[in-house]
Amino acid sequence: MPRVVSICLADWPVTHLRRAGRLAEDGLPVALAAAGSGGLRLTAVDAQARALGLRPGEPLGRVRARLGTPLRILPADPQADAAALERLCLWAQRYTPRVAPYGPDEDGFGLHLDVTGACHLHGGEAGLLDDLERRLGAAGIPARLALADTPGAAYALARFGPAARSHVPPGGTGAALAELPVAALRCEAATVTALKRLGLKRIGALARAPRAPLARRFGAALVIRLDQALGLRPEPLAPIPEPARYGAARSFLEPVSRQETIVAVARGLMGQLGPRLAADGLGALAFRLSLHRVDGAVKTLDLGLASPARCPDRIAGLLRLRLDRLGSALDAGFGFESIRLDVTAADRMPEAQGRLGSDPGAGGTAIGSSSGTASGTVIALAEALSQRLGRPLLRLGAVASHLPERADRVLPWRPGTGPAWSAAPLPRRPVLLLARSEPAEEVLALAPDGPPRRFRWRARLHRIARAEGPERIAPEWWRADGPERDYYAVECEAGRRLWLYRSGPHAPERPAAWFVHGVFA
Repeated sequence: MPRVVSICLADWPVTHLRRAGRLAEDGLPVALAAAGSGGLRLTAVDAQARALGLRPGEPLGRVRARLGTPLRILPADPQADAAALERLCLWAQRYTPRVAPYGPDEDGFGLHLDVTGACHLHGGEAGLLDDLERRLGAAGIPARLALADTPGAAYALARFGPAARSHVPPGGTGAALAELPVAALRCEAATVTALKRLGLKRIGALARAPRAPLARRFGAALVIRLDQALGLRPEPLAPIPEPARYGAARSFLEPVSRQETIVAVARGLMGQLGPRLAADGLGALAFRLSLHRVDGAVKTLDLGLASPARCPDRIAGLLRLRLDRLGSALDAGFGFESIRLDVTAADRMPEAQGRLGSDPGAGGTAIGSSSGTASGTVIALAEALSQRLGRPLLRLGAVASHLPERADRVLPWRPGTGPAWSAAPLPRRPVLLLARSEPAEEVLALAPDGPPRRFRWRARLHRIARAEGPERIAPEWWRADGPERDYYAVECEAGRRLWLYRSGPHAPERPAAWFVHGVFA
């Protein structure tokens, strides 16, 4: 059963400033303000200001008029608050790698921790909550904690629960949420007001109400949020991505938009990353190029390599192919003001002696490596095709099954991987194998167990000129019992070559069924 911890940070903007040393310890109540409708409005307050009756959203002029005590007002900085929260999410990955900040529908600041399968590493669920509460307290971060089966239930208890710490045992979500207000379901304010007018003030009363009238009256969003909180509908989290270990960026005084400039900048950034990768004995397998437009939009391009590399020219060549394929779809707008290149995947890249005159730090062609052989040419061709087509290359891999429809599977192509077929000679198979064998009708065979002489397939009558077979293929007894198949390779008078099989033996009271399974070249 999933287990989620929710950490509600009610005073996070003020806490962030205090931890950064930007608040004087003079004991005055603190509030943050930003421009809003009708002038400056409060965006966040600390515990002292909240005790005075101040609430976010209140006009600053009205606060000054009715408040007789001194109050420290500071400008709000949402970007700095979000950056500080992201750093806290990275710290929380000590408990689990799946950490996600609150979404836009969740009031205030906070984060979710999907601790499913990780609690035993911290002494159980109670031990994890104890350690989390102790560390946050020691860091001066006031927080409300809740552990429940779903993100919705954990958020509701952390934000609206009666205690600063809630621990709901598995399966107890419904009882724990019954007395909480409907506002804990992360619905719109208008929906919450309408529910209260109908007398549905608690989640328990709402859960007992018929779903169909609720959906017709308030829309599907209310029912979805209720089901997510109760665990009747899944609610996946969007964990923060891990920071790139190898990355470089460049900003410009004047925006750039030309393809040649972008490729040249990417080559230079890879030249900066190459020595860092070489120092760790690594080569890049995947890159992400981020193009920041002047209007704030970000265009990202992901590049995948077939083998580890540190060569700037190799990266630049692949990027040029990708930009050629995109063309006007790149949409540079008024230009890009900064470009960033991050290594998103890396692998071991053993050192090799370089050619005379080559730059050892650039990761160029190595003597005796696959870069200077035919396999290196295949790798370069595979990477170029992948960037030109916009999708990874695939290959066929053999499967230990004698049934034609199960004898192979599609796998991603990797350097050094061939078709992996057995060295023993294989029986001839059609070029096109139908995804599902299609029935042949009106089959005429001269002998009960002989090849067909005539049959109808896809509304056309086919007369057989030549036939080879049969090739008997038995069913896989370890999977399921079934009839044996007798396959025939036939050539029609019109020249079409097909692969047919008879399912099971022929009997006078039950004629055997025939099927077309493939088409030869």
